[in-house]
Amino acid sequence: MKISVLFLSLLILWGCSSEPEADVAWVDTQLQYCAAQAEKTLKLVPDSIPDIPRNVNSGGSQWRFVDYKDWTSGFWPGVLWYLYEDTQKEEFRQQADRFSRELTPLSEQPAYDHDLGFQMFNSFGNGYRLTGNPEYKSVVLKSSDVLATLFNAKAGTILSWPREVQKFGGHNTIIDNMINLEMLMWASKNGGEKKLADIALSHAETTMKNQFNEAFVTGHVVVYDTLTGKKIKRVTHQGLNDNSMWARGQSWAIYGYTMMYRETQKPEFLVFAQKVTDVYLKRLPEDLIPYWDFDDTHIPDAPRDASAAAVTASALLELSAYVKDQAKAAEYKTKAIGMLKELSSERYQSRDKNTAFLLHSTGHHPNGTEIDASIIYADYYYIEALLRLKRLLVK
Repeated sequence: MKISVLFLSLLILWGCSSEPEADVAWVDTQLQYCAAQAEKTLKLVPDSIPDIPRNVNSGGSQWRFVDYKDWTSGFWPGVLWYLYEDTQKEEFRQQADRFSRELTPLSEQPAYDHDLGFQMFNSFGNGYRLTGNPEYKSVVLKSSDVLATLFNAKAGTILSWPREVQKFGGHNTIIDNMINLEMLMWASKNGGEKKLADIALSHAETTMKNQFNEAFVTGHVVVYDTLTGKKIKRVTHQGLNDNSMWARGQSWAIYGYTMMYRETQKPEFLVFAQKVTDVYLKRLPEDLIPYWDFDDTHIPDAPRDASAAAVTASALLELSAYVKDQAKAAEYKTKAIGMLKELSSERYQSRDKNTAFLLHSTGHHPNGTEIDASIIYADYYYIEALLRLKRLLVK
């Protein structure tokens, strides 16, 4: 009798853990919301540059607009390409083309920083994937060559901030840079040189070795000696401190190593993606939306970061398809759906507060900027995650 009761209890717990569920109709409702918000934003875009939406400050309703040089400039055209993918509306294609083309100079001038993947692959990369326009492909290939100029063979990584070498005291590499490797991998397989993939692989392997502590928590910045490549120090820039778990940084790691496994099929990347994921999931609050830094002493009164949740949700949906352990794969998918459910609630959707998709992201907390704000990269990864979930559900 006791065994039967225990078994029943386990079944109930298992059933609870498999919630929340989502179906295609629910995902479509959220995508329709995103389309409506984006259409409102398009009506607010200025006729002159700067005209690329970046953020809406907490409590505000007006977008701050930036030009093509801003590291976030590729997310808005990326959002529009995703909306075109889902709706096939010509307006979204035309606007995605317009805002993508504004970024063209980045493929024709020396690298200002490492963010070319965020800027050019989200825009022209998605554009080429959806339209096959050879002009878009050419821009991605040229952008990849520009990004490759930041690679330091001695250190084995791509320089993140050329303008900050003196400040940090050497060749600096930030965890965000993992996301830019996707463009290099794609370029190497689509007409670019093989060395682009070699650079991406070196960067991922070196970062895996040096960027994380023994608990698989990433540091924001690792500084290497520019001449010898020797690791000098591991420090933060946007996290709470050098040893804390900065939420968005950990989400970049989850996303980046999942992507590198897809691109290389190297088992060590799949194993590592799970390790950086598990420490993140273990420390999440009940609603699955992280505080901006897991070690902020003001929790539960610290700001949340919806952008980290959106990045992680998108990554987990992909990771769940690669993991061989079915129980763990199911957990990842369930957690991703839970994150999307919460992000889609009245607590996190912007709705009539402003024309972004989401509220409550944190940009640069130590600098006091974009705290509890709507930020364009949160919207980008939110709609990406919704589209990934839709594809999983219709299989």
